[in-house]
Amino acid sequence: MLAKRSHFLLAGLTAAMLLGNGAQAAEATTTLGPNGEQPTPYTQVTLTTVQQDKVKAQNYTAAILMHTTSDWSSALIKGAKDKFQDLNVKVVAVTDAEFNANKQKTDVETVMAMAPDIILTLVVDPVSGAAAFRPAVQQGSKLVLISNLPTGFEYGKDYAGIVTDDLFEMGGLAADMLARTVGEQGKIGFIYHEANYYVTNQRDQAVLTNLAKHHPGVQILAKQGIANANDGEVVASALITQHPDIQAIYAPWDSIAEGVVAATRAAGRSDIKVITMDLGAANALDMAKGRNVAGIVTDLPYDLGQTLATMGALAKLGEQTPPFVTVSADAVTRDNLAEAWQQALRRDPPAAVTKALSQ
Repeated sequence: MLAKRSHFLLAGLTAAMLLGNGAQAAEATTTLGPNGEQPTPYTQVTLTTVQQDKVKAQNYTAAILMHTTSDWSSALIKGAKDKFQDLNVKVVAVTDAEFNANKQKTDVETVMAMAPDIILTLVVDPVSGAAAFRPAVQQGSKLVLISNLPTGFEYGKDYAGIVTDDLFEMGGLAADMLARTVGEQGKIGFIYHEANYYVTNQRDQAVLTNLAKHHPGVQILAKQGIANANDGEVVASALITQHPDIQAIYAPWDSIAEGVVAATRAAGRSDIKVITMDLGAANALDMAKGRNVAGIVTDLPYDLGQTLATMGALAKLGEQTPPFVTVSADAVTRDNLAEAWQQALRRDPPAAVTKALSQ
């Protein structure tokens, strides 16, 4: 999942803390909500048979207002639509804000004319998003949020709950794969997202925290921030040149990892392994061919979509919904790549990946 702004903190961590020593930078052990709420696992968000029947009888409508178009967004939308179909909830609109807060405001205004009972959304900007979505809440739509909290919004009054990834779990899985890749005693380079973005900041910090706590033998030779995803190759090339004994590199998400892989190839370093977050076709193909990508951590966007829809239905019934829900993640290697792709995105891997896995 790509980065997005928010006021959330993981036990008070900020992006700047990534520059510190991993052993000292944090003591967080879980992904916390905007006001320190403990997470509710997504598996606990369910509808009883009676509740399902009540929802089906109401002929509710829903709108899904996304921040961007991607494989991740498509899987989330499919999960939500499938759940809504099961509940006889008609989806009247699906929008793409193209990561533009002004466009999202227009999307909200357009959707409000349809007066949906439920709105699922990832708010592009917390400040302008608060102004954009408040009229929809006042109109009576039940709002369920993906990851980001609009400024000043109150749980139970303005929104029914927030659903996001278990970011600390994702960081832990990445740390474990890094450690295994270098035999618990190796040397790595660490590329982190140098911007104030909730999802990536917390994932990156969780990697450091877990390395320090559970894998003290892993030596981080260098930490390098990156703001532009297109700079992955440049940043990784510098790391490899300055630290030729690097055995593995962590990249904060898939498009940056693609640049890291390109840098290893340019340097003739097939021995340097890459660990990253989020499934992407290019990195999956590299992994399937047994090259540099050794591990990918993926969230479960389809399940996230299902959970969002369930939360919306519960809220519309007037039932209590948890304020902060987290969805699990998977560690992906070549051995389980095909299964993980299907589980996360609910479709088969690209044909090239499937072919490479069979060879």
